[in-house]
Amino acid sequence: MSGTTPTPHTAPRAKLRRPRFQFVWLIPIVAAMIAGYLGYRTLIEQGPLLTLTFATADGLQAGQTQVKYKAVALGTVESIDLAKDNSHVIVKVRMNNVGARFLNSHARYWVERPRLNFADISGIETLVSGAYISVDPGTPGGDYQSSFAGLEQPPGVRSDEPGSTYTLTADTRGSLQSGSPVFFRDVAVGEVLGYDLGNGLGPVKVSIFIRAPYNNLVRPDSRFWNSSGLVLGVQGGVLQLQLQSAQALLAGGVTFNVPPAAMNESPSPAGTNFPLYASAQEADAAAYRTQISLVTYMNADVSGLTPGAPVNLLGIQVGDVTGVSLQIDRVTGTARVRVAMQVQPDRVLTLSQSQSPSEVQAVFQHFVNQGMRVELGTESYVTGQKMIDLTVVPGASPVPVTREDGVLVLPSQPGGLDTMLASVADISAKLDKVPFQQIGDNLNKLLATANGTLGSKQMQQTLTELAATLQSANTTLQSVNQGFGADSDFQRNTQQVLQETNAAMQSVKALSDYLSRNPQALLLGRKSQ
Repeated sequence: MSGTTPTPHTAPRAKLRRPRFQFVWLIPIVAAMIAGYLGYRTLIEQGPLLTLTFATADGLQAGQTQVKYKAVALGTVESIDLAKDNSHVIVKVRMNNVGARFLNSHARYWVERPRLNFADISGIETLVSGAYISVDPGTPGGDYQSSFAGLEQPPGVRSDEPGSTYTLTADTRGSLQSGSPVFFRDVAVGEVLGYDLGNGLGPVKVSIFIRAPYNNLVRPDSRFWNSSGLVLGVQGGVLQLQLQSAQALLAGGVTFNVPPAAMNESPSPAGTNFPLYASAQEADAAAYRTQISLVTYMNADVSGLTPGAPVNLLGIQVGDVTGVSLQIDRVTGTARVRVAMQVQPDRVLTLSQSQSPSEVQAVFQHFVNQGMRVELGTESYVTGQKMIDLTVVPGASPVPVTREDGVLVLPSQPGGLDTMLASVADISAKLDKVPFQQIGDNLNKLLATANGTLGSKQMQQTLTELAATLQSANTTLQSVNQGFGADSDFQRNTQQVLQETNAAMQSVKALSDYLSRNPQALLLGRKSQ
C-alpha cells in the first residue's frame, strides 16, 4: 500500500435543457376543445323537458319521433315508459329553444296518425314519414307548464282558425260525430266538435264550430236541424227523397238557416245555446211564434198516423201531429185514440201571442160552429201514411170546444178511407138482405114454363097460322101499291089537281098584291094600261 493520497473524483456538471413541444398533443387538445364547445353549445341550446301522457304509444319511437308545429321540429322524444299502474304511457320529449315557447297551459298535444273515417281523413302523410306529435299553442297568455295529458283525437278547432263555437241541445244524437259538417245553404261552414250525454237523463249537448265569417250568420232566431242521412217522406201527396250531401249521408251533418225576420238581428255571441231539431220541417214549424196545442179523440183505425204527420186545413198545412196514444176506459172497456197536435195559426190566421186562452178558444169555437171537424185523411196510398184534416162539414151541429189540462179539445168524425169503407160495408149489408137465391129459383121456374109453352103443339100451330096471315097481308099490300103507286092513274090525277090548284093560288096572290097597291080598283075598276 503506498502512502500517496488519492485525489477525489469530481462529477461532471449537469446541463439543463428545456423540453421541446410535441405537436402530437395538439390533436387531442383541439378535440377536447371542440368537445367542450359542443357540450357547452348543447347545454346552451338544449330546451326544457316535456312530459306527455297518452293512452298508447302506437307509432312513437324514442330518438326518432319529433314534436312539430306547422312542419317545424320543436323537439324529439327521448324516452317512452309505461306508467306504474299500466293505465297509460309516459313520453319524455326534449324540446329545443323554439319549442320552449309552447310550454304553456293553453297548449294541446296529440299524436298525428293516419285517420280514415267518413267524417275526417287526415294524417295521410304519416304513412310515409311516420307518426309525429303535433301541438296547438292555444291563445297567448297561458302559464308555464311542462306536463300535459295528450289528446287522443286532433282538436276540431285550432287556435289560429277564427270562428265561434255554439252548443246545440237535442233529444238524440242521431249519426252526428266529431268532424260532421255544418252546412249553410249547402256550403260546409263548420263542423261538429263533439257531444256530451251528461248523466244520460237529460238532453244531448252537441258542440259545433262555425268558421269566420260565416259565424256572423248565426242570429238569435236561427234554426238548426239534423240533416244526416236520407229523408224519405210524402209531402203534398208526392213521394220525396232528400239528401243534404254524400258526406252528410256517411258522417252525419247539421244545417242552419237565417229566417227573413232575423236578417236585421245582431250575430249571436260565441257559446250561445240553440235547440237542434230532428228535421227541416220541425225547424220551419218552430219559426212561427204562435203555437197552439190541440187534442182530438178518434175511434177509427189510425194505422199510418205518426208524430210529425201534417195537419192540413183545406189542403194547407197549419201544423203537425205531436203524439198518438191509445186510451182504454177500464169501466166501460171502450178504447179510443188520443191525437195531440201543434198548430201554427200564423200560417193562415192573424192570432197573436197577446191573445188570452179564452179568446183563442172563442176563435176555434166559431170554426166548430161553422162545421169544422177533425178527420183522419190519407196522405199517400202508396206508403199508407196518414194525416189530419181540418174539414168543414155542411150542416154539422154545433159542438162545444172544451179544454183538457189547458189544451183545446176539438170534435172529430170519421172521414177519408174510413168513410168509404163504411159506405161499402153498408152497401154490402143491404145486398146481403136481397133474396138472390129465391129470385134465381123463380127465374128458373119462369124459363122452364116459357120453354114448355113455346115447345107445345098448340104453339107450333099458332105460329103456322101467324105465318099464313103475314103472307096474306103481304099480298094485300102489293095490290094496294099497284093501285096507288107512283105509276098509277090515282097518282097522276092527284098531281094534275095539285098543279091547277097552285096556278089558282098564284092568280089570287097577284090580285091581292094589285088591290094592296090600288084599293080604289074595287069601286072604279082596273085602269087600262
